[in-house]
Amino acid sequence: MKQTVLLGGYTRHGGKGVYRAAFDSETGALSPFTPFITSLTSPTYMAVSSANIAYIVSAGDGEGGVAAFDLNGATPRLINSVLTPGGSPAHISLDEKRVLVFAAFYHDGRANVYKIGEDGGLTATDSVQHAGNGPRPEQDEAHVHFAALTPDDRLALVDLGNDTVTTYPVDEAGKLGAPTILNTPKGYGPRHLVFNHKRPIAYLLGELSSNLTVMPYDATTGSFTMGQTVKTIPDDYTDFNGAAAIRLSSDDRFLYASNRGYNTIVVYAVSEDGLSLTEIQQISTEGDFPRDFDLDLSETYVLAVNQKTSNGTLYQRDAATGKLTLAAKDLETPEAVNVVFLKD
Repeated sequence: MKQTVLLGGYTRHGGKGVYRAAFDSETGALSPFTPFITSLTSPTYMAVSSANIAYIVSAGDGEGGVAAFDLNGATPRLINSVLTPGGSPAHISLDEKRVLVFAAFYHDGRANVYKIGEDGGLTATDSVQHAGNGPRPEQDEAHVHFAALTPDDRLALVDLGNDTVTTYPVDEAGKLGAPTILNTPKGYGPRHLVFNHKRPIAYLLGELSSNLTVMPYDATTGSFTMGQTVKTIPDDYTDFNGAAAIRLSSDDRFLYASNRGYNTIVVYAVSEDGLSLTEIQQISTEGDFPRDFDLDLSETYVLAVNQKTSNGTLYQRDAATGKLTLAAKDLETPEAVNVVFLKD
């Protein structure tokens, strides 16, 4: 399968912004990454719609928000950007059914909702501000790190700063309703979650605790409960680690998470009922600080990017066992922290 790979990243130490490469999952061939969108300051996360419109983190002059780029032409075209005072988002996701975009603002402890217009551009529709803190130094205030849909189309916000996962009803106009709140253990530092594709179960990754928790979800109330919790690192590892990205194979059999510090991707086998995890592999990312990785569209390869060493690592994935095998390393990925695979 011919694919395009986009990388989002920082522009602090020579990074140019969004990079692009060609990938062939039949052969594993990956072309060098070249600058693609260079007009944005530190576009660290993006989501691309089925209409091939990219919604990308944007920042500048004390403001932050989301920029919409049309990727259908020979070169990317800026449609518009919506910025508000404060920091830039850490995470962006899409609701194609209700043509909405959600952005999680880590530094400001809030989430914004935007409506997608007929031209693909954005209009702000709502915002929610979180409050509170946790016991760790990184939890001095609310830090919304993730915003995405539940299976019943509520908005789930994961807040690293106040140790909560909060769900909000969302209407067609992009307005948020009354929240339902799950309090995780103090210091858990939740970062991202991913949902089982067939069952009402989420898997929550704790950045600060290096924990991963199975969370059954009740769609009648929009509430989570906490089930099995496993570590993403060995019990005897005591140096710094921050768990970062989490991915689930489309058959719901294998779960993957990245460790920044321990510098691995950890692989778990998921039980048939989705309620228990068993670690089956720890594999090096061949660099430092792997903030993001993703499975390609065929799920036969995984690409991880190491932020601090600006190098990427490609693995071949065994669909039967879930395990990864090193295919290529030391790929040049300047300041990359986000990986997106698209159909070519």
